Amino acid sequence: MKRNLLRKEDDNDPMSVVGNLFDVAMVFAVALMVALVARFNMTEMFSKEDFTMVKNPGTEKMEIITKKGEKIEKYTPSEDNPSDKSSRGKRVGTAYQLENGEIIYVPE
Repeated sequence: MKRNLLRKEDDNDPMSVVGNLFDVAMVFAVALMVALVARFNMTEMFSKEDFTMVKNPGTEKMEIITKKGEKIEKYTPSEDNPSDKSSRGKRVGTAYQLENGEIIYVPE
């Protein structure tokens, strides 16, 4: 009886290897996501604060990323009028900044 308790049984379950591979893949995926967030300084995406980020300012590939609450919006200025790249736009109104920092837009 004592011999049976001390004797090690071989694990003959072929599916146990698949379970271990899944665990390793999950750990690798989480580590990769953390590394990418840290590398590209995207920690703001996980905070509760609102923010606006400008990528590639002043170039054709400029993007404006805005987070308001749970909603994240991406705006690319070249998407508005892709056929006319020489257009500079037109004046549509005036913006005034008050003493308290509030900005008021007055359309023309």
